[in-house]
Amino acid sequence: MRPPFLTMTGITKRYPGITALDGVNFSIGPGEVIGLVGENGAGKSTLMKILGGVVQPSAGRIELDGDEIVGLTVPRAMQGGIAFVHQELNLFENLTAAANIFIGREPLKAGFMKLVDNKELSRRARPLLDQLGADFDADTPVAELSLAEMQLVEIAKALSLGARLVVMDEPTSSLTASETERLLTIVAKLKAEGVSVVYISHRLGEVESCADRVIVLRDGRRVAELAGREIVAGLMIRHMIGRELRTLYRPPGAAPGDAILELVGIRTSHRPGQEVNLAVRRGEILGLAGLVGSGRTELARTIFGLDRAQGGEVRIDGKPARIGHSRDAVEKGIYLVPEDRKRSGLVLGFPVRDNITLANLGAYAKSGLVDRGSETVEAERQRAKLDIRLPGISVDVGSLSGGNQQKVVLGKWLSMSPRVLIFDEPTRGIDVGAKNEIYRLMRELSDHGVGILMISSDMEEIIGVSDRVAVMHEGRIAGFLERADLSEQAILSLAVGRSGAHEA
Repeated sequence: MRPPFLTMTGITKRYPGITALDGVNFSIGPGEVIGLVGENGAGKSTLMKILGGVVQPSAGRIELDGDEIVGLTVPRAMQGGIAFVHQELNLFENLTAAANIFIGREPLKAGFMKLVDNKELSRRARPLLDQLGADFDADTPVAELSLAEMQLVEIAKALSLGARLVVMDEPTSSLTASETERLLTIVAKLKAEGVSVVYISHRLGEVESCADRVIVLRDGRRVAELAGREIVAGLMIRHMIGRELRTLYRPPGAAPGDAILELVGIRTSHRPGQEVNLAVRRGEILGLAGLVGSGRTELARTIFGLDRAQGGEVRIDGKPARIGHSRDAVEKGIYLVPEDRKRSGLVLGFPVRDNITLANLGAYAKSGLVDRGSETVEAERQRAKLDIRLPGISVDVGSLSGGNQQKVVLGKWLSMSPRVLIFDEPTRGIDVGAKNEIYRLMRELSDHGVGILMISSDMEEIIGVSDRVAVMHEGRIAGFLERADLSEQAILSLAVGRSGAHEA
């Protein structure tokens, strides 16, 4: 292995009342892939912010090419070849891919007006996109690209800056299995070309497949470094949470009961020409799998009344139920835990207490006025029940980790006694410990008779959590798989339109 070009020694970061990093050592060599793992709050983001010059350490030493860098800034980090591809992509959707790659560094035409030379812009962008295997034109507006393609634009931007080190933060959280494979191929290609990668992910299988070394952080400290055959999910989890995690998934309980929610010939606005027929049984976790664009989220929005059904019938306990608005779904005990919890599930800037009680304020009102005391009692009850870790229920929900935010969304609905819960990507962007708790809560709910419809792009999650799986293809249910028949191959076969499972 070639010697490291970047070394961070004894990195410490203190904030009032908390030590975010405590004497962390980190190094990386040319063409090396480092997996950086740890639960939310372990210190990963703080360490990378220091590496990017966004945050200054309280103590420690940073060396680049053997020279100490005192007071590392964002421009100095960029000059040193350090680039970031963030989970929330920083692109201008109204501009082309080429314009985003060279934003702020556009070639200009000769003359007084100094206009952007769009032809030259595209000419410079094309080799970078070709290097990544992109199959879209450099002049394509970013708004027309998929999330996976947008990510390629971000990586191309990093390469255009002469990046020697690319930090990828949860790069596959919104990607399908095939898109994830493509990204991992790009990571391998960057490595072969001598570009180093820091790969931050809660999907430990990806870390296993791409990392040369893994650094594990817990509570602001570096607790382990793994290499070679040590890089396995079980060992990473043990170091991340400080204990053995025998199984991430909970076994099924009693056999499910009768259908609590039925969709009969439902047509969504996404694909009004296709009909969806499925049933969620009482006490069942029904997984809903499919490729991006298959219509899973659109179906969830239709069931919850956010989008109007173009035809068909929804039945609750065998009886027709009219759902023209989300309030109709809520009145019938059908609740949605959305894919984007920050935009659709929470009111950022509001305290945790208000987020838990907001959907059912009438239950806490006396003479038309909200009773803060009863609100507080219910919020504290959900906090204890769900083990929401926070200083108090008055803190801003936006300050919580992803896992705790997800629990707040869940607490909102649990306070209203759900009959059917729809989870859309329930563990996206949360750490393994929080995943374990979410899975436990889902199984407890199903054991108490709640019907659960779980949408997930994580194949391991779909197979591990579901009692049964429905697979969507181009707006319809391609087939159902019983738990005994679940496999990645069987699910993908249905997702791409091949038959092979029964319809029910």
